[in-house]
Amino acid sequence: MDKLRTLAEAAALIESGVSIAIGGFTSQRHPTALIREIIRRGTRELIAYAHSSGSDLDLLIGAGSLRRVEAAYVADGVFAPIAPCWRRFIEAGRLEFEDYSNAAMMARFTAGAMGLPYLPTLSMLGSDLLEKEGIAAGQRAADPTLARHKALVQICPFTYRKLVLVPAVNPDFCLLHVQKASRSGLLRIDGQEFLDVQMALSSRTVIATCEELVDDDELRREPERNRIPPFAVHVVVPVPWGSHPHGVHNAYDYDPEHLALYNEAAETEAGFADYLARYVTGPADHAAYLEAIGGSARLEALRARPGWGYNPALARKGR
Repeated sequence: MDKLRTLAEAAALIESGVSIAIGGFTSQRHPTALIREIIRRGTRELIAYAHSSGSDLDLLIGAGSLRRVEAAYVADGVFAPIAPCWRRFIEAGRLEFEDYSNAAMMARFTAGAMGLPYLPTLSMLGSDLLEKEGIAAGQRAADPTLARHKALVQICPFTYRKLVLVPAVNPDFCLLHVQKASRSGLLRIDGQEFLDVQMALSSRTVIATCEELVDDDELRREPERNRIPPFAVHVVVPVPWGSHPHGVHNAYDYDPEHLALYNEAAETEAGFADYLARYVTGPADHAAYLEAIGGSARLEALRARPGWGYNPALARKGR
């Protein structure tokens, strides 16, 4: 089955009001080209589940695409210890949110992937993450997209230890960016997978953008490296440089200049609006975006050194 689609066709599948999970980790391997296309379409009221997102999720927040986020971390590391739109929207009460630990979100996606309603974890015990909730009980009871409880502390019937039960998540869509993919939906992730496998298997529809479209035979030579089965993947979109300004192991590094530019601009409403017009809604498509950020000269400066997976000559610094 040929699952190949264009970026515009893939973005059109994601209608307002659905839930999404976004692959990658902080500055690495996010499907950012797809996210920009979703914003261009004017999609709204999305629910996002995440573990450690960066400016990918922050971009959706600032563009007004999300109504709720359930996550552990939204930041760009040294470029922004707290993502700027995330901070502004939470402080102003403009976004529904619930915060979990990284391990708790991992358990939630894993439960969803296993077809379980919840999983136990030791994470969050001893912290105020169990005492404080971003969403009130009355809202949980009225909204079918919400679990009835953020988490529950129970006594293990075998060890009599305290356990935290966290609810599964089953997003409508999982959005990934990978190094290689085939038309049939075989995916290859080089380097760290982060939580992409669990996210994909917990979701109803998986859309994967990729750096390179290859034949099935190339990926089948090392089947143990293809950790997401093709029957779980519904759409494949070839998008070289599709994660910029984030990095893709063995392809290119993250762009420190652009990440610094984004996080400085997004500190204010006016700055973010200027960024959005210049790099998201202004460029007609992904090719125009790549020209806007500096074209081939800038991109080649980010290319990974063969055998290293990243660019050791890249100047890395925060703001």
